[in-house]
Amino acid sequence: MTAHSTELDIIIVNWNTGVQLQTCLAALAESQQVGYRFGRIVVVDNASDDHSADGLSYPVLPLVVIHNNMNRGFGAACNQGAAGSTADYLLFLNPDARVLEDTLSKSIKWMESSEGRRTGVSGVQILDDSGEVARTCARFPTTRLFILKMLGLNRLFPRSFSEHFYLEWDHRESRAVEQVIGAYFFVRGSVFTDMGAFDERFFLYFEEVDLSLRAKRAGWVTYYLATAQCYHAGCGSTNQVRARRLFYSLQSRIFYSFKHFGMPTAIGLLLATLLIEPVTRVVNAILRGSLTEISEAAHAYLLLWRALPSILGSQYLREGQVQKLGAEALP
Repeated sequence: MTAHSTELDIIIVNWNTGVQLQTCLAALAESQQVGYRFGRIVVVDNASDDHSADGLSYPVLPLVVIHNNMNRGFGAACNQGAAGSTADYLLFLNPDARVLEDTLSKSIKWMESSEGRRTGVSGVQILDDSGEVARTCARFPTTRLFILKMLGLNRLFPRSFSEHFYLEWDHRESRAVEQVIGAYFFVRGSVFTDMGAFDERFFLYFEEVDLSLRAKRAGWVTYYLATAQCYHAGCGSTNQVRARRLFYSLQSRIFYSFKHFGMPTAIGLLLATLLIEPVTRVVNAILRGSLTEISEAAHAYLLLWRALPSILGSQYLREGQVQKLGAEALP
């Protein structure tokens, strides 16, 4: 640990990730604390059934473990872990991610540099399980993008509709982007506070997109740092509940639309989500001969229809109202 005053807090939200959480923490324990020191490493466990957050012991880490008795959702758990932080920087790290020894020090170095002084959010180069560079940076969602997804055209002609992810760019050089992947979401502490933290109305998905957009509107830059790397398995916990994962994604997309696209557009997207997209998903699944996908889509839309009265009847759609619609919105 160095005597440098720069402090970093790391928040990890866990839900049934098995040994991945231990691998994540072990990598942090090997990090070179050059130019910074750890404040807290907070693991927020959202009522896991696999006991993956039990008995964690890493003496070199200032580890704090919070056990929730229910799944509060990702955004709410992130805020819970960050509550009371006085650190200069916050890293929201997925439990299925694994940093290298110099990943954190390189992130700190960029944020502390004169070139990075207007960087509010930063990410790093993400490596997949085979060590290949993943093209993870994306532009902010648009109405057109949502419509393409609803019609299934992004699956049929993925290269013709690549405007969301920066697929045309190999991700091998550093640059400013609109959003970085939430698996390694490095935020200036003052920016996180000024933005009012994550919007807890997003139970899962879009919470980091929403914060990045709000930070951009406040004049901050999101920066992709290609000189630092992090391994990421992807969908470490949500692969266990694919139908609910789709439900949460659809619900968050509806919320994002009402928050950022305006009422007429959001209502149109809501109707398309409920009436058109289920058909296109089932048709695409039939064309691929996947009975599993048909079952998952049917389950997800059943959950969405059942949650719809709670969604529409809530004060969620009014800007500034914080009301959690997560597990409690499910039957």
